Amino acid sequence: MFDLTYKNKKIWKNGDLVSWEECNVHSLTHTLHYGVGVFEGVRAYNTDNGPAIFRVKEHTERLFEASKIVNIDIPYSIEEIIEAQKTVLLKNNFDEAYIRPIIYLGNESLGLRAEDLSVNVIVAAWEWPSYMDPESKQKGISVVKSPYKQYKNPNWSNYKITGTYVNSIVALQDAVAKGADEALILDNDGYISEGSGENIFFLKDGLIMTPTTKNCLNGITRQSVIEIAKDIGHKVEEGDWSYEQIIECDEAFFTGTAVEVTPITKIDEKVISNGTVGSITKEIQTNYDNAVLGTDDNSRNWLTYIK
Repeated sequence: MFDLTYKNKKIWKNGDLVSWEECNVHSLTHTLHYGVGVFEGVRAYNTDNGPAIFRVKEHTERLFEASKIVNIDIPYSIEEIIEAQKTVLLKNNFDEAYIRPIIYLGNESLGLRAEDLSVNVIVAAWEWPSYMDPESKQKGISVVKSPYKQYKNPNWSNYKITGTYVNSIVALQDAVAKGADEALILDNDGYISEGSGENIFFLKDGLIMTPTTKNCLNGITRQSVIEIAKDIGHKVEEGDWSYEQIIECDEAFFTGTAVEVTPITKIDEKVISNGTVGSITKEIQTNYDNAVLGTDDNSRNWLTYIK
């Protein structure tokens, strides 16, 4: 992902811009050992009016909410972290980029008490045009049901807390080893939850269905897609959906900052939508692209322009 050109890039760390290679952490950093940290995935797009960050306020507010869940007091304001995200785009001359704010605890001591530890903030950005194969959005992807269940505790699963993503990583590794592109994770009650890092939607007879967020992340892209779908006249229903229901669907797709709106054309051995991108999925894709690029006039105020 990162080539030699990134040696000349800058990362915002604790209020200063440092070089890409010098932005390191100590081997005894508390978060490395125990997974107590929070992060966000944010995306900037090159619009007709210049680079703009998509829903940066909502992403940053969720970062602060997550930090409260794990008892981390971020030593900056929401506004300062938003400005930091703008800064890394400007200083690195990125027109489009994936932005990663992360909050982690320092190396002053180890132990579960997590006492007297510094709170460190990093904001990095890099060019990441496609999380999966670039053709995935046009052709669709395959998923397999994962043997790894979703976390039961919504305090953890509904935020981007570093340690909880171990489950997602092993689920995705298992899916890829089986020849699929992604994992379909069920919750502990056996209902559909999400992908390894994406929310999931599926359609039957025109109804758009998606899991409730009692166990899965209430993604910013998920929220955006629900609003878009309703605005263009579709009904969206949140509920507890079984595996048997989704494999009989007419269309399916993932949503997320990295994957945007990515169609699913195969679930285990079942081909969805005749192996093509469904018409409603394509319609939502198009409207989402218009929203992130500002060609829908940005009337929802989802874009924050940086210049």
